[in-house]
Amino acid sequence: MASHRRPKQPSRARISVLTAAAATAVAISAQAGTASAAPKPTKESVKAQVDKLNEQAEVATEQYNGAKEKQQQLQKQVNNIQDQVARQQSEVSAMQGTLGQLASSQYRSGGIDPTVQLMLSSDPAQFLDKASSLDQVSSQQADTLKQLQQKQRKLDQDKAEAQQKLAELDRTAKELKSAKSEVQQKLSKAQSLLNTLTAQERAALRAAEAASAERASRAAPRAGLDTSTGSGSASTVGASSYAAAAIAAAETRLGSPYVYGATGPSTFDCSGLMLWAYQQAGITLPRTSQAQAGAGTSMGTSLANAKPGDLIIYYSGMSHVGMYVGNGQIIHAPHTGAVVRYESATVMPIAKIVRI
Repeated sequence: MASHRRPKQPSRARISVLTAAAATAVAISAQAGTASAAPKPTKESVKAQVDKLNEQAEVATEQYNGAKEKQQQLQKQVNNIQDQVARQQSEVSAMQGTLGQLASSQYRSGGIDPTVQLMLSSDPAQFLDKASSLDQVSSQQADTLKQLQQKQRKLDQDKAEAQQKLAELDRTAKELKSAKSEVQQKLSKAQSLLNTLTAQERAALRAAEAASAERASRAAPRAGLDTSTGSGSASTVGASSYAAAAIAAAETRLGSPYVYGATGPSTFDCSGLMLWAYQQAGITLPRTSQAQAGAGTSMGTSLANAKPGDLIIYYSGMSHVGMYVGNGQIIHAPHTGAVVRYESATVMPIAKIVRI
C-alpha cells in the first residue's frame, strides 16, 4: 500500500535564515539600483568643479611661466659663459704658442735652457713654483707666465661655472615639462567634466558667463587720458599717466583669447596681459603673478585702497592677477576657454593690491 505521509515542514530556524537571506538580497539589489541610478551632476556642480580646476591650472601656469623665464635666462648666461671660455681658450693657446716660439729660438741657438724647459711645463703655476727666483727668466718671460697662469685659472673657473649652469638648465627644463603637463591634465579634466553636460547645459553656462562679462563691461569706466589737457576719464582720476596708458593698452585687447604661457600681442595668460599692458606704458613688470605681487607698493587687500592701474593679486598662492580699472571692476585674462574681459574685482579672493 502506498505511503500517504505528509511532506516534512521546514523548521522555524530554517525559515528565519531564508527570510534573512532574501532580505539581504533585496537590500543589495536596492543598493545596486541606487548606485546605477546615481543622480547626474548638475551644471552648477560641474561649473564649481571646473572653476576649481581652472584655478589649479592657473597655479601650474604660473609655475610654467616662472620655469620658462628661468630657462631663458640660464640659456643666455650659458651662451655668454661659453663665449668667454672660447675667447679665453684662444688667448691661452696664443700665449702657449709664444712660449713655444721662444723654445724653438733657444734650441736653434744651442739648446734649450733648463729654465725654458720649466716654462714649457703644461702647468704655468708649476714653473713659477719651481723657479727659485725671477732672475732665472727675463722680465718679459715672467710676465707672460703670470698672465698665462691667471688666464688659465679664469678659464678653469668659467668652464666649471658653465657646467653648473648647464646642469641647472637641465633641471629647469624638467620643471618646465612637469608644469606644462600639469596644466594640460587640469584642462583636460575640466573639459571632460564639461562634456558630461548636455549641449543645452553647456550653452547655458556660456550664456551666463557672457552675461556676467557684459554687466561688468557696462559697469567699467573707460580709461584713457586726454593728451591735450592731461585729464583722465573717471577710471583714471588719481592714476598716474603710465597706469592710465596701461589700462588703455589692456582695453585694446578685450576679446583676445586666453592661452597659458602667452604674453601677447594677440593671446595672453593673466600675468602675460599685465606684462604686455605695462610694457606699452614703458614699464617692465616681472613675468609671473607671484613676482608681480612684489613689483610695486603694497596697498593691502581692501578694494577701497585701489586706484586704476593697480594690480590685484588673487588667491593665497597669488596665482592670478588682474588690473583694476575703477568702479569695482578689473580687466583680466581669466582662464582657458575665456577671453580678456572685464569682471568684478571681488569675483575671486583678493590676496594683495599692488600699486606700480
